[in-house]
Amino acid sequence: MYYVVTGAAGFIGSNIVRALNDRGEDRVIAVDNLERGDKFRNLASCEIADFVDKQEFLIKIQSGALDGAIACIFHQGACSDTMEQNGRYMMENNYRYSVNLLDFCSDQAVPLIYASSAAVYGAGSIFVEERRHEAPLNIYGYSKFLFDQVVRRRAADSDAQIAGFRYFNVYGPNEWHKGRMASVAWHFFQQYRAEGRVRPFAGAQGYGDGEQRRDFVSVEDVVKVNMFFLDHPGISGIFNVGTGRAQSFNEVALAIVNACRRAHGEQSLDLASMLRLGIIDYAPFPKDLTGRYQSFTQADLAALRGAGYASPMLPVEQGVGQYVSKLLSEQVLK
Repeated sequence: MYYVVTGAAGFIGSNIVRALNDRGEDRVIAVDNLERGDKFRNLASCEIADFVDKQEFLIKIQSGALDGAIACIFHQGACSDTMEQNGRYMMENNYRYSVNLLDFCSDQAVPLIYASSAAVYGAGSIFVEERRHEAPLNIYGYSKFLFDQVVRRRAADSDAQIAGFRYFNVYGPNEWHKGRMASVAWHFFQQYRAEGRVRPFAGAQGYGDGEQRRDFVSVEDVVKVNMFFLDHPGISGIFNVGTGRAQSFNEVALAIVNACRRAHGEQSLDLASMLRLGIIDYAPFPKDLTGRYQSFTQADLAALRGAGYASPMLPVEQGVGQYVSKLLSEQVLK
């Protein structure tokens, strides 16, 4: 029996492949679109049984070629660009493809563990997995929202696990290829290494300079949640995956800079010192994000904890510090 990971060469997908390998599982079918060929680097150190293009995989499951051969599908593949305006592409890639996988899993009684998104909540201030709190601001969020509604309608009749995770702001190794959709932590690290400063957004939408607050969650914790549900196939539902704590962009900036400084034997600095030295230099809030930006997110973890997941989540100070250490080590090796 094979484990399937879609989006396997991407950020979260490749970390899930690695976690499966760490558990002794190498019968992994990696599914992705490698039009951007350099993403192979995220899988180069992993063990997989096969790589299948995402469209070829759809043909295989619809033809019956993989009937009875799959133990679980981790569906992480999607267009994650929240600025993408091509609604037809987004709905085909994120919504319709997911429905096709759900059809297969329902027919074969195969567990489906899939990536939803906190983008379904839009500009709301209550982040609870209930329809009344869901109002996506863009087509990306809508594509995730719509599939969640399909899952809700079908879950009661499913003979297999269906577990959807509303990821909040995930950061960590293997996101280098994501460009503007990479995490705040990634961008701040690159800014500091290139310019000696980081550039959070200036105040907007009722928030002070750098005080927009997000729930920043380490990919390490995201993977642990996925593995927990793999080990508990009787648990289904839609769950927030974050830390349960909103932290400011200023806090991320402090964590990035101080982790870099510590690595070079330099003393940590507080926010006032970084501002005085120009290490934090606020960038104007982009006009094209006005009315389309989540200035505050904070996962309500009651459902996840109620499902039995009890492990603590890494705060920014610890998780970002570990991430910076890995990024610095990778640069030394290049």
